[in-house]
Amino acid sequence: MINRTTLFILLTLVLAGCGSAGDRFKIEGRLLNMDQGEFYVYSPEGGINGIDTIRLQGGRMSYEVMCTAPTTLVMVFPNFSEQPIFAEPGKSVKIEGDASHLKEMKVKGTKTNELMNDFREQIATANPPQVLERAEQFIGDHPESVVSNYLLRRYFISGATPDYAKALQLCRTMRKAQPKNALLAHYEQQLKQLSRVTVGKRLPRFSTVDVDNKKIDNATLGKGLAVIMAYATWSYDAQRMLQDMRMLAKSSKGKLKIIGFCVDPNRNQCRAIAKRDSIPWPVICDGKMLESPTLHSLSLFDIPDNILVNNGVVIAKGLTNDELKQRIERML
Repeated sequence: MINRTTLFILLTLVLAGCGSAGDRFKIEGRLLNMDQGEFYVYSPEGGINGIDTIRLQGGRMSYEVMCTAPTTLVMVFPNFSEQPIFAEPGKSVKIEGDASHLKEMKVKGTKTNELMNDFREQIATANPPQVLERAEQFIGDHPESVVSNYLLRRYFISGATPDYAKALQLCRTMRKAQPKNALLAHYEQQLKQLSRVTVGKRLPRFSTVDVDNKKIDNATLGKGLAVIMAYATWSYDAQRMLQDMRMLAKSSKGKLKIIGFCVDPNRNQCRAIAKRDSIPWPVICDGKMLESPTLHSLSLFDIPDNILVNNGVVIAKGLTNDELKQRIERML
């Protein structure tokens, strides 16, 4: 799975954000059934630096930020639900809602925010598949809207089950309506890489060499169950995954094939560590770290990251260590 935090930090370089001298954007609001509290607010597009705080006093809130270009703000509530707010220079919005029914919150004051209100009403009682269907339909009906930009990211890129192929298709539709949007152009480039590896389809062809200069390609995985994993010697989670994979490889008696991509910067040092730790599978390290072309060709962007393959077909990707271990144990 993609590293959603890294992706969005990179995207902040694409657009100039709020914070320079100029117009301001203001949020005022009132929440019933909640007297005091704090909400976090951030901008996935870099509209504000880092994470800010909106305070609720006496059931009312007020927040003002410098804003010289349209941008998206996201409020995060104590229950971790989110409310997008679309900021525009010189504009203000009012929030109306009930703390016990946050899904019914309204943001009034601009056409864009009221368009988002309409979408939230449409999905209020929808199940997850219906939400995706309605998000896709909304984007098709409003490819020019910044609301569609948010929905693309929220439901098709960083959702619980991202669909990069669908996201790429929708992104291309939106780019036709927003040809000067640099953020969408950046999304498209990322999604081209991410959509290469899709669950249910064959693993794309790749070819490289390991730290011992032996050729490594699709044939190395053979038939049956195989794991391609990206790791680093400095990552605790990656080292834990390595340990579990070593035990599973041993207990599988050759049934489980593994290829490791080490993103350490020094290839010779990586070779020495692999030999010291008696890693029994091929280890690839080209010294380019997370910018490795081979790594990107397989849509591996995180540490740790993984692809689970069975008979050459991708059956899972981006699993947590426990998920990967349990999935392999069931299949073996």
